[in-house]
Amino acid sequence: MRSPLKIILLLCLPLLAHGQSVEDTIRQVENNLAGWVTFENEPPTRWNLQERLQTGKMPGVSIAVIKDYKVHWARGYGFADVAEKRPVTAQTLFQAASISKSLNGVAMLKLVQQGKLNLDEDINRYLNTWHPSADSGKITLAHLLSHTAGLTIHGFPGYEVTDTLPTVEQILRGVPPANTKEVKPAFAPGKKVQYSGGGTTVTQLILTTVTGKPYDQYLQQEVLDPMGMTSSFYTQPAPAAKKQLLATAYRQNGKPVEGKYHVYPEMAAAGLWTNPTDLARYIIETQLSYAGRSSKVLTPATTKTRLTPFMSNDAALGVFLTNGNKYFSHNGGNEGFKCTYSGSLDGGYGFVIMTNSDDFSIVSEVMRSIALTYGWNDLYDPVVEKSIQVPADTLRQYTGRYTGRGVEIDVTLTSGRLHIALNGSTPMQTHFTAPGNFVLMEMPMYLRFDKTGTGFDLVARQMGQEMRFAKQPEKAMP
Repeated sequence: MRSPLKIILLLCLPLLAHGQSVEDTIRQVENNLAGWVTFENEPPTRWNLQERLQTGKMPGVSIAVIKDYKVHWARGYGFADVAEKRPVTAQTLFQAASISKSLNGVAMLKLVQQGKLNLDEDINRYLNTWHPSADSGKITLAHLLSHTAGLTIHGFPGYEVTDTLPTVEQILRGVPPANTKEVKPAFAPGKKVQYSGGGTTVTQLILTTVTGKPYDQYLQQEVLDPMGMTSSFYTQPAPAAKKQLLATAYRQNGKPVEGKYHVYPEMAAAGLWTNPTDLARYIIETQLSYAGRSSKVLTPATTKTRLTPFMSNDAALGVFLTNGNKYFSHNGGNEGFKCTYSGSLDGGYGFVIMTNSDDFSIVSEVMRSIALTYGWNDLYDPVVEKSIQVPADTLRQYTGRYTGRGVEIDVTLTSGRLHIALNGSTPMQTHFTAPGNFVLMEMPMYLRFDKTGTGFDLVARQMGQEMRFAKQPEKAMP
């Protein structure tokens, strides 16, 4: 049950004023960025988009907002390439990462719609050059699209632009030049949801086997172009003619990825290059089809099948359903790129946010700002905490460098407040909720300092998992 304060916060969300111009709405979004947590004894903290890009060492972000089944506005901010001073525009292309799986789902359902595939058939019927292990049990296309096939390999790191790229069969077998292990059963299909980019890559092989066409060509002709996504493509490496539209990928510390970005022969799982406007066209077509008003690629009946949970509450066929199955959505994260989209099943509204940074925080903050600005209350539901004051002498004993899992965390005391910096990134202000316990508005997790025999450990807890970072001797500090 929501607390009375949460209810008040939701009721007070600003709605678009009648007759407000699009530019006024954009400015409201630009100045309303919010963290995942709010404090009952502190006024709400709101950030400016341009300032967050600068302080967070995040090069650029691109946004599209959907209202009444139309793109209400789309705009880019910051730089597609910092060294070139090339700005992000609405036309700048980003790697969609795992959002690629949503459009792949559309392609696979189109083949089902045409009678070339069956959602419930054993996938071995459609495979010639590679087959899952004999002890895998009956794996179906529906299992692969809903992440219930029980297959391994969560995601893919991609390849540098100078690397020799493996074939799809080499990726599935886990043999050189593939840089990931074999895709194989971890448990029997249909038991539970376990996210598997490896399983999605199996669908890529199924599509090319059944159609006899290269994956990227089929997706372009049968899915992207009919939806109006004419700027988007799956081709890997990217065509040279598109070079000036491609955003350069950046690490969380602001440094570019080697070679500007990675290449993903795992096209179905991670290979789509696109922009928010094109992805918004996909969302709108899905919404119209779901409402029985369009069949550019999938019929309304097939769209409803694609958006129906399969053996779980939220995993459908290439998409996830959220907020009580009111929205279809997907996140994405490749090397140096983060993104998300969400579309309502009814009402024709939603958004797409893409950034050329490893830092997902700006994506989440913009998402909350859109929800606040448009009054989409169920998309903004912050955690409410109560902050406390901690004496400076106590804070001082926490300062230093903490390391673990390849991460360096610098804890400093500035103007009576403790700040946290990850791998040299911009320091974030702590908010203590209990002695030794604190949160960061920019990162949705709980943190604490644990006393040890020699000092303190810094412990981060997120989604039931804990990560521990050990404090280093003072000489380890620069």
